[in-house]
Amino acid sequence: MTTQSRDPDRAAEFDAFYAATAKRVVATVYAMTGDLAEAEDAVQEAYVRAWQRWERLTREGDPLPWVRTVASRLAISTWRRTRNRLRAQLRHGAAADVPGLSADRVALLAALRELPPQQRRAVVLHHLLDLPVEQVAQETGASNGAVRTRLSRARKALEERLTDTTAFTAEGTAHHG
Repeated sequence: MTTQSRDPDRAAEFDAFYAATAKRVVATVYAMTGDLAEAEDAVQEAYVRAWQRWERLTREGDPLPWVRTVASRLAISTWRRTRNRLRAQLRHGAAADVPGLSADRVALLAALRELPPQQRRAVVLHHLLDLPVEQVAQETGASNGAVRTRLSRARKALEERLTDTTAFTAEGTAHHG
């Protein structure tokens, strides 16, 4: 047993951090991948890894960007390995056990899934988490200019997809109007 695991102050600090941030990290990774189960698994693994490095992460500053980055990378890696399975699920619609998704949310998630991964990640971090371009650049390992370009291209693509004459119902079926 490590000294860290026996330190109740460290454990309480980590528990408070987890309680305050985990739901938002899951939401972020879910928005990036479109797969809630994968997002939850990746986030859980990221927090396990954060606990193993907790002393160093807190000494270096805010551990949240590190956790978010690790969770995103884990989820995207898993997503790439299972891309064909996900595509088949998307063709057949959302799982029946996903309750209460609004038509807007269904349309947004579908549009986000169509973006290249780098653009999708930039949009989620900047627009859904309200991170400044500089922090998005730091978390993604890109330049500020590259992030701005990704955001611009993503906004244009999302605008085209979301202002299409097709409206989505909560069931995910298209109605042309």
